[in-house]
Amino acid sequence: MRLRKVALFSNEYPPNVYGGAGVHVEYLSRALAEFVPVEVRCFGTQDREEPNLRVKGYQPWEEMSRNTDPRFVGATGAFSRSLAMAKDTLDADVVHCHTWYTQMAGLIAAKLWDIPFVLTTHSLEPLRPWKAEQLGPAYHLSSWMERTAIENADAVIAVSRETRNDVFDHFGAAETKTHVIHNGIDLAEYQRDSATEVLEKHGIDPTRPYVLFVGRITRQKGIIHLVDAIPHIDPEVQVVLLAGAPDTETIAQEMKDHIAAARAQRRGITWIDEMLPRRETIQFYSHAAVFCCPSVYEPFGIINLEAMACKTAVVASRVGGIPEVVVPDETGILVDLELERGTFFPKDPEGFSRALAAGINRIARDPALARRMGEAGRKRAEDHFSWRAIAQKTLSLYEALLERKHGM
Repeated sequence: MRLRKVALFSNEYPPNVYGGAGVHVEYLSRALAEFVPVEVRCFGTQDREEPNLRVKGYQPWEEMSRNTDPRFVGATGAFSRSLAMAKDTLDADVVHCHTWYTQMAGLIAAKLWDIPFVLTTHSLEPLRPWKAEQLGPAYHLSSWMERTAIENADAVIAVSRETRNDVFDHFGAAETKTHVIHNGIDLAEYQRDSATEVLEKHGIDPTRPYVLFVGRITRQKGIIHLVDAIPHIDPEVQVVLLAGAPDTETIAQEMKDHIAAARAQRRGITWIDEMLPRRETIQFYSHAAVFCCPSVYEPFGIINLEAMACKTAVVASRVGGIPEVVVPDETGILVDLELERGTFFPKDPEGFSRALAAGINRIARDPALARRMGEAGRKRAEDHFSWRAIAQKTLSLYEALLERKHGM
């Protein structure tokens, strides 16, 4: 059965993108719109129409922030916006949700408008216990919303094989309804930029090697472990951290304290605590000797793919879906990480930081190795992760669900 229209529900959508899920929805919506009309409903004030693509933002119900614990507002506000998204007239053939923030919207819309419900798991709440710092007891509400949606979805998409295994382990979802469709990369946008004016504006010497981090200041991204690795990184290697949007005041202060300790031991550390425009970030990727992803939990790790597309070698944790992206000793180096049982704290944080530094030093000190890995990374991105191919796999899943629903 041919699709007439697809609805995507998401917390993040441009210009409000701060993580991998937002990047995914932005590019997936564009790629899908090449084949079928797409309507995006998201959190924000967006209201625009492009060829084959309609985007509408939703604001929180003010009542959700009155007379309550401020930590609850993220979850209760998401629920209120989900109701608004779901009840608005919907003429799509399928609804596809991203992250727990909108999964209730998808579940309710599927009931109201009698259409199949698909969700993509970009991460799983049981594997992010540090979210309790941010949400307080509302973490139980976000976890319940996620579990309820996964149990009732017509199809669950995992962004990596490892994430699919996590879905089975924590939710018992049927294998027949759980599928792997990787994240992708816009190969025309993410490619090496020879210019250096952005680096120079921020005080980076483009003639000297530097290691780069790009991401939010969260427990998940392992940024503190990389900062603790800095004293073990060759002092000739500059350290550039594009790290902003801290989850909590606690981790923001922790980041400041660890940066201060690292700066007391060496020079050449640049911390840019804001989310830079994509064009500027691509320039940072392009000139880095090595990109580092020290995550303790990473269902896919789209940032590694961005670096690889810009021909930059990668040092990353061997966790989650990262080994499905980074090929060890071909496109980068994977660092083993053993966590304390039942937590996301490394058993040996000092050893993990030193191992990150060792991988960074190996690549940064060997320009020929860095170039070889960078070239291999670009080729891997081209061969396996184009958004057009990922959109086609997603459309095939939608069509299979429609055929099943209509008994074809």
